[in-house]
Amino acid sequence: MSPQKKLLIPVSSRRKAVDDFFPFNSLPVECQLHVLSFLNEFDKCSCALVCLSWSCLVRSWKLWRVADYSRRGAFHLGQEGLLVSNREFERWRSWVHHYTHHLVSRRASLLTLKASFDLGDRCNKWSELLRHLLDNVHCRDLSHLDLNWTFTLFEPLDLRVHSSSSSHQDSITKMDQVTSFQELLGKLTHSCPRISKMRLHFDWSDLSVSLLTRFQQLRILELKYFWVFKLVTPSTLQTLTKSLPNLKSLTLHILVPLRNLGISYTLESKSLEFLDVSPSRGLVFSCLKLPALRELRAKKIVRGITLDRRTRLRIQSRWPCLYHVLQQGTPKLQALNNERLLPTWREKSYGELTAILEQSCYCVQHLDSWLW
Repeated sequence: MSPQKKLLIPVSSRRKAVDDFFPFNSLPVECQLHVLSFLNEFDKCSCALVCLSWSCLVRSWKLWRVADYSRRGAFHLGQEGLLVSNREFERWRSWVHHYTHHLVSRRASLLTLKASFDLGDRCNKWSELLRHLLDNVHCRDLSHLDLNWTFTLFEPLDLRVHSSSSSHQDSITKMDQVTSFQELLGKLTHSCPRISKMRLHFDWSDLSVSLLTRFQQLRILELKYFWVFKLVTPSTLQTLTKSLPNLKSLTLHILVPLRNLGISYTLESKSLEFLDVSPSRGLVFSCLKLPALRELRAKKIVRGITLDRRTRLRIQSRWPCLYHVLQQGTPKLQALNNERLLPTWREKSYGELTAILEQSCYCVQHLDSWLW
């Protein structure tokens, strides 16, 4: 019996198989770059190994729009302040410098910068590294800044074990951090004036507030704790919000020191639509002038402080009820603590707001406890 003959593929079918391959290299260069822009950094580097033309494409500054120093190893687990061995730390530090060199050599055009470095670290000089990056890449169009300048995500265990824990040394370290942060923030005002979204720890000094108000394109702002024992004065907070004409969303992490209990704040902004002060402690508003505000989140947090009745009433007597503050200063408010408000909420005396106000208002009517 003769062996089975192999079927021959017609020429037309073979031509069709060849035509099934998409002619990527025939696309305009801008289209090719747009397709490659959806890849992550690792895949982009893999594409550079395919052929010479792809390697030239991947080297384009248009493909490097994000500088994210939190994209490696344990960072994907969302861990903060992770202690590692000296060897692991050295490997990570080497990666940081190689990553920076890579972005600089590509002349990256950054839209996003995410980093967490202790800018007061005189040994590793993270502040100099970030300034070097900003000096050597295109960052005029940077729109998103997520910066934690108070600690480095990876830090060798030995450095923390042998570090001084004295209050004097801590104060020096914090001042170094603030100084480096202010220098970096000043550089950003000149290099990246178009930042519209910012998330960072904030020291609330006059200089830092003055620098922050120069970002006139800011639309989304989140300011986190830095030094919890420092008071944020009412005039400072009001100056900040009034000086940002395009601000739409504001999240504040403010802890009012115990010695300043009883102080209240005024907030004024013509553009603000979303305000979240739920992470704050002891932050009480006496007046809100927010004609565009649509949603407010506020939470009353008990700090475990026992006060005698006379002291408590003396402090609370200075604070108006949150309901009256909202009634007078937020004509477009639609949601409070994720609860949708009825259009007639201003015409009723509390009504459906009673339960919400008990969770967020510090006045005498809604805080009947000696424990703060």
